[in-house]
Amino acid sequence: MNSAIEIKKISIQKSERVKSIDLHPTEPWVLLGLYSGNVSIWNHNSQETEKTFEIGKSPVRTVKFIAHKEWIVVGSDDGFLRVYNYNNMESVVELKAHTDFIRSVVVHPSLPCILSASDDKLIKLWDWENGWECTKTFEGHEHYVMQVAFAPKDSNVFASASLDCTIKMWNLESSSPHLSIEGHSKGLNSVEFFETDDKLYFITGSDDYTAKVWDYETETCIQTLEGHTNNVTSTTCVKSDANFIITGSEDKSVHAWNAITYKLDHVFTSELGRVWTIGFIKDTSRVILGCDEGILVGQVIIACV
Repeated sequence: MNSAIEIKKISIQKSERVKSIDLHPTEPWVLLGLYSGNVSIWNHNSQETEKTFEIGKSPVRTVKFIAHKEWIVVGSDDGFLRVYNYNNMESVVELKAHTDFIRSVVVHPSLPCILSASDDKLIKLWDWENGWECTKTFEGHEHYVMQVAFAPKDSNVFASASLDCTIKMWNLESSSPHLSIEGHSKGLNSVEFFETDDKLYFITGSDDYTAKVWDYETETCIQTLEGHTNNVTSTTCVKSDANFIITGSEDKSVHAWNAITYKLDHVFTSELGRVWTIGFIKDTSRVILGCDEGILVGQVIIACV
């Protein structure tokens, strides 16, 4: 029996443009990175903003929880990485990490380190147990590096997406990529791994208005997801009662796709403008969209057809 996915609006929370979302693993908290230069922690149960960090005047494009340290890490257009204790809002570290905008930060699942990616075309590894030293710089992209993501089963491997139209695969031990794929006709904005039936895939979103699904083992594109009418800014794959893919776009819509058949099940239009980032709360099957004018919360409804 097949499943169909639908998204229904629950609520909206107006704010400055939301460029990044991260979910706390145990608390009902959504971390929001705002183009205004602020960062907020929003409670998705109470629908209230619990804390706001005034980072600076530079837009914030990437935020992440480091939950076991009770930290948040923030990457901004001024090239700084800033880390705060989210309980008392005290600064842990502030360092000039890149010479241009920081687009993406990802936290290693087990090692005391993070990766940062930037418009300076570099990816850097930072070790917080070694005084936040940059322990490796990864070079190879020829344009802005928009997103990085660790592989789920081998966290020594990570992927990067760039406006140079390539996806690159890297190992933490080497500063050069071991694989480069020209994935789209225009620049890439996002990359994310997902697994189906113990098989590893990754999905990319691009300025060519498409998302693509790739077989990690064969390094080939197995499906192109077409339907958006502007840049695809964000992609996520969700495993719940049904596996599905959500893509967000500057066309002010979110598309929900069946992750097995790749059929487009539902188009959800944002009333808050362009969609920049997507979060999914598995416990409640809710999707949170970061948009031009705030966040929009939707309920994912799965029906058997």
